Amino acid sequence: VWTNTPTKWDNSFLEILYGYEWELTKSPAGAWQYTAKDGAGAGTIPDPFGGPGRSPTMLATDLSLRVDPIYERITRRWLEHPEELADEFAKAWYKLIHRDMGPVARYLGPLVPKQTLLWQDPVPAVSHDLVGEAEIASLKSQILASGLTVSQLVSTAWAAASSFRGSDKRGGANGGRIRLQPQVGWEVNDPDGDLRKVIRTLEEIQESFNSAAPGNIKVSFADLVVLGGCAAIEKAAKAAGHNITVPFTPGRTDASQEQTDVESFAVLEPKADGFRNYLGKGNPLPAEYMLLDKANLLTLSAPEMTVLVGGLRVLGANYKRLPLGVFTEASESLTNDFFVNLLDMGITWEPSPADDGTYQGKDGSGKVKWTGSRVDLVFGSNSELRALVEVYGADDAQPKFVQ
Repeated sequence: VWTNTPTKWDNSFLEILYGYEWELTKSPAGAWQYTAKDGAGAGTIPDPFGGPGRSPTMLATDLSLRVDPIYERITRRWLEHPEELADEFAKAWYKLIHRDMGPVARYLGPLVPKQTLLWQDPVPAVSHDLVGEAEIASLKSQILASGLTVSQLVSTAWAAASSFRGSDKRGGANGGRIRLQPQVGWEVNDPDGDLRKVIRTLEEIQESFNSAAPGNIKVSFADLVVLGGCAAIEKAAKAAGHNITVPFTPGRTDASQEQTDVESFAVLEPKADGFRNYLGKGNPLPAEYMLLDKANLLTLSAPEMTVLVGGLRVLGANYKRLPLGVFTEASESLTNDFFVNLLDMGITWEPSPADDGTYQGKDGSGKVKWTGSRVDLVFGSNSELRALVEVYGADDAQPKFVQ
């Protein structure tokens, strides 16, 4: 009961808020509320149930818009300029009901506003010709000849792509925001490690290619990050004796720092990423539960989650290159060693003496052969996941795993 026109859009809420002085009273239900002093405005507010008119009534939250000095400056401005309130409300309501639709590129139809807002995670439209098969092959060769390792390329591609959230379609590699704040500084991306080196190298390749490419053919940094991961996986598969081609579709574009809302993107920062054996501090759930949460955000199936964990381990994509879960003697080679060695009945697992949530795998002599995390060992202890591990860890499963 704070407006005399409850079914009409107008400025009466602010007019009443500032038009009366208020005193603390008790409602018929015994709750504290504020009514206009000295009976002012009595009977001017329509009763929602058709009874006699009521007195103007406010709650403390309402009065805070007048009493708080920061809110007061805003609401008094709107009191004097109601057209600004209408515009700001429209923008806020638009954001509220569209926020979970993801980036503005996903909006369809003639009613999509032409104005793009920062909270919509905008990326530029493609304004050049895309690379074809010949250019893709050339770029792969340049990337692999740049000195970047399989581990570095795969880690960077995963860092970019795995920021995606299937819940609201935010994040992902498009936009190339792995090179921008806040993503470039996220702890999970090990900003003091190899990330900036990889970014610099790929930017140099991009600049060199774009300056020499014929016509209007260009490649974006975002595409190069993904292509680098593809090239690295192909190289790792070849090292394991398999010739494969990882599908690649160009068309991503690069956002600028000005097109990136740092505070908005900060909420995408992973607090745990079992695919990289990363567990941040203060997580309320065990690492294996956080892995499932991450896999769900990425819309992965159980087999997809399993092969990605096993593949990323042998490719050396762990956080800070930690040896946890790297159950192979042939790192950066795309083998099914993770599954084979996890199933090795000659290995006995026990908690690490460091009492840090990690485990040691010892052979028959008592020598530590492997170290693993809760995420790694859950693939052997959970019956559903172990069934998948047994499929991919079979002697004849290497081709299936690689594919």
